[in-house]
Amino acid sequence: MKLSLEILIEILKIIALVSILFVWVVRYNNIQNEFEQYKLPKWLRDVVGILKISFAVMLHSSIKSVIVIGSGGILLLMSAAIITHFRVKNKVYKMLPALALFSISLIILLYSL
Repeated sequence: MKLSLEILIEILKIIALVSILFVWVVRYNNIQNEFEQYKLPKWLRDVVGILKISFAVMLHSSIKSVIVIGSGGILLLMSAAIITHFRVKNKVYKMLPALALFSISLIILLYSL
């Protein structure tokens, strides 16, 4: 079976959506604890969650501009997450999920332009 670039992009979109849903739904207690630990307000946590899930769903649109908005939105949120990890002086391994999702979103964005 030949693995085309289109199939790889679809796989990345699925990975992004599933990982975001897993973290923000299944492991929501961890998100609550992290935002509390980083002294970030609850309203910000809720806004980030709504945006992240919305942007991840947008990746699966058939409209290219919606995919660009979704991947760009995730890039912006992951940039903020990475900056926050540096601000609170987390070890690199704590930043890896944000770096991975940043990279996935960047690949999707560049492919969709």
